Amino acid sequence: MFSHILIPTDGTALSEAAVRAGVDIARVLGARVTGFFAAPAPTPLVYDDLLPVGYMAPDQHEALIRKTSDHHLGVIESMARAAGVPVKCVSVTSDYPADSIIKVASEQGCDLIFMASHGRRGLSGILLGSETQKVLTHAKVPVLVFR
Repeated sequence: MFSHILIPTDGTALSEAAVRAGVDIARVLGARVTGFFAAPAPTPLVYDDLLPVGYMAPDQHEALIRKTSDHHLGVIESMARAAGVPVKCVSVTSDYPADSIIKVASEQGCDLIFMASHGRRGLSGILLGSETQKVLTHAKVPVLVFR
């Protein structure tokens, strides 16, 4: 049915649960997995919940982003290896995660995108948008949403 599953992560607990479920599905189907993380470009300002909270030199910020990416993708890699699922991981710099998810799925030849949805509604949904909704709307391959 599906032979190559893209599993994006944002590092949240829900995303980690989706990774676990996605890897389980890949194991059952005999599919391989591509783990994915989109990181923002390093900037002098550091944000937390849409508010600037401090300053960091771009090279320090880049190192922090790389460390974060390595950690989140390492979770996917270790879960997949423990399940005996072939895995590779891709990290990109992008301010548009949904576009990057769709692009990488196409470039890697994935036939399914398996991703979490935080189910934001109301003002937070409007302000933060829904990356999952954007992927659902624009992806050319099936998208399975984990909640």
